[in-house]
Formats: sequence, structure tokens, C-alpha cells
Amino acid sequence: MNKTKTPPCIGHDQETEVLEDMDTIIDTLIEDLMTPQNVIVLHNDDVNSFDLVIACLIAYCDKGYEEAQQTALIIHNKGKCIVKRGSIEDLTPICTALTDKGLNAQIQ
Repeated sequence: MNKTKTPPCIGHDQETEVLEDMDTIIDTLIEDLMTPQNVIVLHNDDVNSFDLVIACLIAYCDKGYEEAQQTALIIHNKGKCIVKRGSIEDLTPICTALTDKGLNAQIQ
């Protein structure tokens, strides 16, 4: 005779909780997909130093030093890079701060 193991059953309350958690996750993913995401694009220039760009990415874009350094290199080599994602309301003051420091940034 073949004996197959029956998976352990979870209680009704646990099953309901798991399903509710899945519903919450799915709702969040759908909302994220439906919400238009804007980005700040930082463009390369021949004026600002790597140190200034790195400092601004750390201060305004919540990047760690290594990520800011890598992003600055991408901007230098590719000509531009997305440095922040979010809503217009969240990105506008960040973009303004970057441009006030002399960087070429724009929201797209």
C-alpha cells in the first residue's frame, strides 16, 4: 500500500488570517500598479563635482554613501539616472533642493 502523508491542517482562524494577509498584499500591489509613479532624473553636467553630487544624493535622496557613489558614476557615464521615485508631492521639494544646489534635475 502506498501511504501518503497528509499535510498538517491549520486551524480555521489561521487560514482566515493568511487569506486576509494575502488580500492585503494583493490590494497593496494593485494600488502600487495603479498609482502613477514619477521619478527624479539627475543629468550629468561638466560643472558639479562628484563630491557635491554624492552629498546631495545622500542628503536628499536617502541614499547611502556607496549607492550615492555608484549613482554618480552612472550619471557621469550614461548622462543621466533616476535617483528617486514617488508622487509629485513627495518629489517636488527634493527636486527643488537638488536644483537649488546647482544640479540638473527634473521630475518626469
